[in-house]
Amino acid sequence: MPLVKVDGVEIEVPQGATVLQACELAGKEIPRFCYHERLSIAGNCRMCLVEVKPGPPKPQASCALPAADKQEIFTNSPMVKNAREGIMEFLLINHPLDCPICDQGGECDLQDQSVAYGRGHSRYDENKRAVTEKYMGPIVKTVMTRCIQCTRCIRFAEEVSGVEEIGAIFRGEDMQITSYLENAVKSELSGNVVDLCPVGALTSKPYAFEARPWELRKTLTIDVMDAVGTNIRLDSRGRQVLRCVPRINEDVNEEWATDKTRHAIDGLVRRRLDKPYVRVNGKLVPATWDEAFAAIKGVNAGSSVAAVAGDLVDCETMYAAKALLAKMGSSLLEGRQTGMDYDATSIAAVNFNTTIAGTERADAILLVGTNLRWEAPLVNTRVRKAIKKGAKVFAIGPETDLTYKVEWLGDDLALLGTLPEAVTEAFAKAERPMVIVGGGALKGGHAAALKLVNTLGLVKDKWNGFNVVHMAASRMGGLMLGYAQKAGIADVMGAKLGFFLGADEVDYSKFAGFKVFVGHHGDKGAAAADVILPGVTYAEKSGTWVNLEGRVQRGERAVFAPGDARDDWSIFRALSDTLGHTLPFDSFEGLREEMYADVPALRHQALATFEWNPPSLNDASDGRGEGVLAGYPIKDFYLTNAICRASPTMQRCSAELLHGEDYAEAAE
Repeated sequence: MPLVKVDGVEIEVPQGATVLQACELAGKEIPRFCYHERLSIAGNCRMCLVEVKPGPPKPQASCALPAADKQEIFTNSPMVKNAREGIMEFLLINHPLDCPICDQGGECDLQDQSVAYGRGHSRYDENKRAVTEKYMGPIVKTVMTRCIQCTRCIRFAEEVSGVEEIGAIFRGEDMQITSYLENAVKSELSGNVVDLCPVGALTSKPYAFEARPWELRKTLTIDVMDAVGTNIRLDSRGRQVLRCVPRINEDVNEEWATDKTRHAIDGLVRRRLDKPYVRVNGKLVPATWDEAFAAIKGVNAGSSVAAVAGDLVDCETMYAAKALLAKMGSSLLEGRQTGMDYDATSIAAVNFNTTIAGTERADAILLVGTNLRWEAPLVNTRVRKAIKKGAKVFAIGPETDLTYKVEWLGDDLALLGTLPEAVTEAFAKAERPMVIVGGGALKGGHAAALKLVNTLGLVKDKWNGFNVVHMAASRMGGLMLGYAQKAGIADVMGAKLGFFLGADEVDYSKFAGFKVFVGHHGDKGAAAADVILPGVTYAEKSGTWVNLEGRVQRGERAVFAPGDARDDWSIFRALSDTLGHTLPFDSFEGLREEMYADVPALRHQALATFEWNPPSLNDASDGRGEGVLAGYPIKDFYLTNAICRASPTMQRCSAELLHGEDYAEAAE
């Protein structure tokens, strides 16, 4: 390891580290604009200049200079100070003085670094240049006169999202960042360029001019728009969430978030259920809580009671419903509301065993019935990183753009029994082989995919390459709590009384019993219900969610629910008194203790461990895949749940980015 001296302090640094990284290891702050640890090195802002000996008698860009043994690095010498002041002066030559109206104000790297490293005055009295605004779609707002050409957005588009639609035109002072032909950027990760932009050139269009950062209350929670479990921060003012930004979690989302995660939040205040409703003479009419409970009590259901969990609910809500059903003598619990009926007796067999971060280490990957780009975009970015390290990717399913090169094998699940020779050869050579089974293949191909564990050698010492991609934030938690029947949701459709926990994707025409919808949005479930009990969204409650790799995570309440809406668990607690089946907890903490006793793995915020005992491996059947995949489960990435469907931003993204409606002229 190289031994370097930073401002007189001698430290060892890893082989291959840059001078900038060496300085940071020594506790020195190095200013930068173009450098980002997750992107390739550009070295074009020059703000990170330091003095290095031995070397040329001039400051050097520390981000692009390898640390070498016996180097002496000076970060605060007069040469470095003058160089930084000069660079900052050049960066500000054309930058407009519009900080008071800039959405980046208060969070701007240029503001902070100009104060810390710049001159106290400007010597520039020429005319500033102006750049016309560029249209980048419904998510990203541009004010390109502020751009300092750091090129972070370009590198992110090329290297992380894989949608190479952002680039630079012209040179020198005339250089401009733009999207291809100034069209909308069709990436489900485009909002991340707003976080990456060190100035106010790229800002959030839905959040424009809404608030200043110091006005907002910040709450740490978990995203529920997919099963990845993205760590997020909700910024709220009063009773409304105004902004959602990702938090850093290297094991889950790194520091990225999908556009759906960021911008579905304007759906939190629209189409809300804020009072109970009871169906009278075929119409839903407002009611009191007592009237709604009385209507449920009037159903002579006995033990013929079922609970169906929706895609967004937390573990506490599911446990409260499970506890009530247990008191009533029923165990009809199901969370796979769209009809999936795969074998869930072994949770390891439906888990993402490699882990999200472990995906980067795979050297041969087979995708089975998954459009990973829509089902789990932040797992898709990990596959891109694996490819950069040399991994080869094969796929079974209808061809689609996954943002990287894939060898498509066909769309017949029977291929799982007779894989082409190119696949078997690649997996035979692989040290870390990986199979990812998506929602499109779970129904007819789960057992056949499990057979590949032995065929392709997926499970080795400290490596499990068998993975299932879930699309619902509640799925893994629900499976741990027992929300699975042998025949799937078909087993619960005959119940006389059904509790539907935010379940908007159920085919309600097949359920003839009395339907109670406990949810927060007036969507498909509410329209079919006989009684509506208004619950709360993920932003309005504390809760536990388990992501697709079995990672237990907790979120906190950011705002309060509107009207008479109540926490879901408290609804079941109050209802249990009315039904004469009082639940054994009176507080949220009491409920959690009961839940932990039932499922101990939910107690700790960590990666749950599941015993590897997949049922199909002990089955005598040959497990051949059945069916031809005509498509993937997600038909519209932006409108997958009730919150998204209530969001004007998501509706516009769907209309413009997926269905080709032209908003550019009207928007600008």
